[in-house]
Amino acid sequence: MSKVQGLSLFLVFVFSLFTIHFSMTTISHAKDILITNDTGTQGKGKLLIEVNSEFTYDKETVEGVKIKETGGEVATILSYGIIDNVDIILGLPYQWTKTKEDGITTSDVDGISDMSLEVKWKFYEKDGLSFAVKPGITLPTGDENKGLGNGKASYGIFLITTKEIEPWAFHLNLGYTHNEYKLQEDKDANRKGIWQISLAAETEVVKDLTAVANIGVERNSDKTSNTHPAFILGGLSYSVTENFDVNVGVKGGLNKPETDLTFLAGIALRF
Repeated sequence: MSKVQGLSLFLVFVFSLFTIHFSMTTISHAKDILITNDTGTQGKGKLLIEVNSEFTYDKETVEGVKIKETGGEVATILSYGIIDNVDIILGLPYQWTKTKEDGITTSDVDGISDMSLEVKWKFYEKDGLSFAVKPGITLPTGDENKGLGNGKASYGIFLITTKEIEPWAFHLNLGYTHNEYKLQEDKDANRKGIWQISLAAETEVVKDLTAVANIGVERNSDKTSNTHPAFILGGLSYSVTENFDVNVGVKGGLNKPETDLTFLAGIALRF
C-alpha cells in the first residue's frame, strides 16, 4: 500500500471513530460529499444546486516507467422536484488531467466532459426504509479525442436503498452502466458493461455537523484487468443554514486500479 493510500485510510478511520463516539441525531438525506446516493427527493417545485469538486493524485510504476497523474473535476448538479417523489437531475462536469512519465509531461488536457441527465423516483417509504430507482443517460458533450468523453451517448440505472436506524442513516447502491464508444481504440480497450456497488453511513456528531463514511467497488473498465477498483471515503458536512451545506472529504484507493488519493469539496444550496 502506498503512503497516500495509508494516509487516506487513516483519515477515514479517524472519521469513523469520531462518528461512533459522538453520534446523536438521525439523518434523513445523504450528504453531497458521498459517492453513494440516498433515496431522498427534493419535493415538488424545489431545486437543489450542488457544486462539487475533486482533486486527484495517482502514482504507479509500469515496466520501470514512473507514471504520475494529477487532475480534478468541478461539476454543477441541478436537481428539481417534478412531483414530491420524482426528481430530474442534470450534471454539468468540467475535467482536467496531467500525466507525467519519468518527470516528462506526456498529456495535459482540460475541458467539458460528458453531461448527465437522470431521473430519481422514490417508489417506497415506510418505517425508515425507502427504495428509489435512478435511470440516466450521458450525452457526448466532451471531446473523446482528449479523453474527456465517450463520443456516444451511454445509459445506466441504479437501485437505491436507505435505512434510518436512529441515530444513523445507511445507504446502499446497486448500479449498472452501459458505455458506448466512438473511437475504435476505446472500443478495443474498454468494457461496455460496468456494475457498481457501494455502501454509506452517516450521523450528526454535533448540531449541524454530519460525519460520513463510504465504501464501494465497480467493475474495471479495462478489458485487460480483472482487479476491480475499490475505494473508501470519509468526510464532514456542515449546515451553515437550513438550505446551505459545505462539504469536505478524502477518498482513498483500496487497490491499484483505484486512484490513490482524492480530495473532495463542495457546496449545496436549496431553493
